[in-house]
Amino acid sequence: MQATAAIVVFVAAYVMIASEKVHRTAVALGGAGLMLLLHITDSEGAFFSPESGIDWNVVFLLLGMMVIVSVLRRTGLFEYVAIWAAKRARGRPYRLMVMLVVLTAAASALLDNVTTVLLIAPVTFLVCERLALRPEPYLIAEVMASNIGGTATLVGDPPNIIIASRGGLSFNDFLVHLAPLVVLLMIVFCLLCRWLFRSAFTYDPDLAAEIMELEEREAITDRRLLAQGLGVLAIVVAAFVLHPVLHYEPSVVALLGAGLLVAATKVTTEEALSEVEWPTLVFFAGLFVMVGGLVETGVIGDVSRAAADAAEGRLGFATMLLLWASAVLSAIVDNIPYVATMSPIVSDLVQQHPGTEGHVLWWALALGADLGGNATAVGASANVVVLGIAARNGTPISFWHFTKYGLVVTFVTVALATPYLWLRYL
Repeated sequence: MQATAAIVVFVAAYVMIASEKVHRTAVALGGAGLMLLLHITDSEGAFFSPESGIDWNVVFLLLGMMVIVSVLRRTGLFEYVAIWAAKRARGRPYRLMVMLVVLTAAASALLDNVTTVLLIAPVTFLVCERLALRPEPYLIAEVMASNIGGTATLVGDPPNIIIASRGGLSFNDFLVHLAPLVVLLMIVFCLLCRWLFRSAFTYDPDLAAEIMELEEREAITDRRLLAQGLGVLAIVVAAFVLHPVLHYEPSVVALLGAGLLVAATKVTTEEALSEVEWPTLVFFAGLFVMVGGLVETGVIGDVSRAAADAAEGRLGFATMLLLWASAVLSAIVDNIPYVATMSPIVSDLVQQHPGTEGHVLWWALALGADLGGNATAVGASANVVVLGIAARNGTPISFWHFTKYGLVVTFVTVALATPYLWLRYL
């Protein structure tokens, strides 16, 4: 009975989010409230359970990085990068998209994908304004690139951190096994962007000429604050990369960095917090509670175990089933709680195969969850963040507008991952 109620609440909320007739934050809060009201979950499960509650690491990572970005925005750094990128692309829209997409993917391999889109989105708005381009296609392409690029490393995507912890995998393991495929996927994705967003590439030679005459250094308005901000950001990034050694959660690092930056500069607390995407943070909290209800009632676990049972010990079949099932499920629920639920089951499957042979299952889970996160607007944390930023800047991206591109990109990338896993490991 509880499981049925959890499914009904979640499906109803998902339909309302997709229809966009009610703001997604209100829907998420309403859905979370119903989960608590119907005793599908309780306050302990919703707020304190690492398996089925709010993932505070994600929420506080976002909060910390939003504060750092808010301070950096006041230095003129984003204007500098926007002018620099536009000049390097010589005002050509497609060339500019490729440059921003590659930059995003590379940054996502070192940072997490949410942090990357928080940094790249302000640049995108500025450069699109300069060249009279619609920012929506660029934002969509960037967030998808962040999810693809983040697949390459342990710290690039939050699900990878969960997988590494459960599977005993190192930073180098991800780099060796997934990075080569990610490079191929990014090449294909850049070519795919030419077709997917072809209507957005309107070249204006006059605006391009104006851009070429600008001096990007003049955009910097506060060099002292810039030095302080970049110094703190460098420390934060280094701590992210050294996570396997330092064992500090990214959320802790981001909050410490944000606190240090506000304390060491003249930016007031009110100013630093003024640009935090509070509706996005609240949406995440509500979404985690709703998904947690599915976890607590065993719905997600039953689906995962059914997939594992269907494999019946056949490694090749299990790998392909896990890859595609993860892609589908991660498109529906956020890939972080999905991987947290699935990883114990995969761990049991891996132990059924001697040596490192079964590790292919970890790579199938990572690829399915990370690439499947591109399919819909709520499939990955970075997607939700970008939609929130777009809405705040007056260029809202609808659920279905994002999803119509996401489904194509997800199908192509997962289809390419299939022969990669089969030929390399099976």
